[in-house]
Amino acid sequence: MNFRHGDREEPEINLIPFIDILLVVLIFLMLTTTFSQSTALQVNLPVADAEQPPQPPAEVVVTVGADGRYAVDDRLLEQHGVEALMSALRGAATARRDPILVIQADAAASHQSVINVMDAARQVGLTQITFSTQRGEGR
Repeated sequence: MNFRHGDREEPEINLIPFIDILLVVLIFLMLTTTFSQSTALQVNLPVADAEQPPQPPAEVVVTVGADGRYAVDDRLLEQHGVEALMSALRGAATARRDPILVIQADAAASHQSVINVMDAARQVGLTQITFSTQRGEGR
């Protein structure tokens, strides 16, 4: 039996607490993603004023052209293989004490050409290798 006669109230869902929780979660996500991006991108590099050594180190300079040709100490090599590089590097390194190999590769030179120079240097016994670059336009 139904003893109640009258207006029945419809149940309602209150959305205000739900919206408050969503806004708090949104603010939390915005803050955490902002911090993770800014820390991953900013790098402050140290500055050093080093003095030049009194005597410059002995260098063997290998130039790699864009077409894959090599020059060791400004002498153009006729052959392009690792064997020719090894003999040229061996001849240049015997005249110097603990030489540093400086690779001057053209920006358009193939990666394999530079790897050939590094492989020949390893086989000859040159362990100190550096690359020569030029300063950017903005500096």
